[in-house]
Amino acid sequence: MSATGSSNTVRRRSRSGLAVLFGALVPLLASLLLGAPGASARAEPTTSGAAARTAAPAAAPTVAPAAALTEVTGFGTNPSNLQMYLYVPDSVTANPAVVVAVHYCTGSGPAMYSGTEYASLADRYGFIVVYPSVTRASKCFDVSSPQALRRGGGSDPVGIKSMVDWVTRTYSADTSRIFATGISSGAMMTNVLLGDYPDVFAAGAAFSGVPFGCFATTDGSEWNSACSGGTVIHTPQEWGNLVRTAYPGYTGPRPRMQVWHGTEDDVLRYPNFGEEIKQWTNVLGVSQTPAATDSPQSGWTRTRYGATGDRAPVEAISLQGVGHNLYAYGMAARVLTFFGLDSSDPGPGPQPGACKVTVTTNAWSTGLTGSVTVTNTGTARIEGWKLAFTLPSGQTITNGWGATYAPAGGAVTATNATYNGTIAPNASVGIGYQANHGGNIGPPTAFTLNGTVCAVS
Repeated sequence: MSATGSSNTVRRRSRSGLAVLFGALVPLLASLLLGAPGASARAEPTTSGAAARTAAPAAAPTVAPAAALTEVTGFGTNPSNLQMYLYVPDSVTANPAVVVAVHYCTGSGPAMYSGTEYASLADRYGFIVVYPSVTRASKCFDVSSPQALRRGGGSDPVGIKSMVDWVTRTYSADTSRIFATGISSGAMMTNVLLGDYPDVFAAGAAFSGVPFGCFATTDGSEWNSACSGGTVIHTPQEWGNLVRTAYPGYTGPRPRMQVWHGTEDDVLRYPNFGEEIKQWTNVLGVSQTPAATDSPQSGWTRTRYGATGDRAPVEAISLQGVGHNLYAYGMAARVLTFFGLDSSDPGPGPQPGACKVTVTTNAWSTGLTGSVTVTNTGTARIEGWKLAFTLPSGQTITNGWGATYAPAGGAVTATNATYNGTIAPNASVGIGYQANHGGNIGPPTAFTLNGTVCAVS
C-alpha cells in the first residue's frame, strides 16, 4: 500500500466487452456475465491521470487507479459485507457526478460492469460509476428486511451509502448529482435507496423492479411471492406513506424516478410497474395523469408525469411483449438523458442542488392570479431556468409576467425573461400569471426547476 497509511485495499480487474442483453435471474445469461473478469492484480495507488486532477485532501482515502475496474475495501460502515467496485475514467471531470449501478440476483459488481455500458459512457461524459456487489449466497440485495427499509437501519443500503460517501470524499464529487440505477434485484434496491436516502440521490432508474416496501418481510425471508406475483396493491397515498416512513420528518426535495417494465415479465409481474408509478407520483406530488405520452421505439410506451421534458419528475417506459430480461444495449444512454448526464457539462446551466417555491393565489368568480417565488437553495449559480409545474384542472393562463408560459394549461413550463435568467445561490426570483378557472381555485403543484424537484412552502 501507499505511504498514506490508508487501510483501503485496491484490486484492479480487466475490462471485458459489453453484453447486449442479459437477464436478472436467468442462469444461462447470468453465467455469461459472471465469467472470469480476467486476472486480478494488486495495484499501488497512484496520483497520475484522473486521480491527479481530483486530488483529495491528505486525510481522505487513497484514490483508486483510473480507467480500470477496482475493488475498494475499508470504505466505511458495511453491516452486510458488500463488496465495492469502482470505475473512474481517465477523463473524469472536476466535481464529477456519481452513478451507482446495482446488479441483479445471481449477479455481481463485475458482471454489472461487463454487461452494461455505464463504464464506456463514463469515459465519454466523465462521471464515476460505483458497482456494489453482494456476498451472500443468493447474490440478491436485501430489499425486504425492516433494517433495509429505514434510513440508517442497517443491511445493504447502509453499505451502499458508505460507498457513495467514500467516493464523495475521495473525488470531491458533486453531491447534487448522485444517481442510482439497477436491474431486477438492483431495481428493487434503487427504489429502496431513493426511499431511504432522498437527501443523497437526485434520481433513479429501475429496470424490472417493484415499489419501495413491496418486498417487505418480517420472517427473514428474502422473497415475497405476493409482491413478485403482482398482487400487492395499494393506493398512491399508501405507497407514498411507505416511502415517507423510511425517513420520518424529512421535508426536503425528493429524487426523480424512471421505471422500466416488460408486459410479459413472469418474475416480477407487470402490475408492479403501475404500482411504482402510483408510489413515485404520490411521493413527488404530481398527477397520475400523464403530462406526455409517446413511443420512442417500436413497442415502447413512455409516459411522463409532472412535466413533459426529458427530466420529468416521473418517467415510465412499458415494453410490449417483453419479459423479465428487459435490459438491452442503448438503454443506459436513455437513463443518462433522464439523469441529465449525457453531456460533458452538468446540463442547461448549473443545476441547483435544491430549490424552494412559495406560491399564493387570489381568486374571484371566474379568474385568479398566481404569484410564485422561486429560490435557489443550492450552491451553484443558475444561468437560464425553466420552472415546470402543473395547473389544477380547469385553469387556463391568460397572461403572465416575469416569464413566458407554455402551454396555457395542464403541465406548464415558465421560461425566464431576459432580465431574470440568473439566480445566485440563496437568491430568489418572482413571477406571476392570471388565469381563468372553472371552479377549481387551487394553486399549481409539482414544481421542478431545470428538472430538479422543488420543495414547496
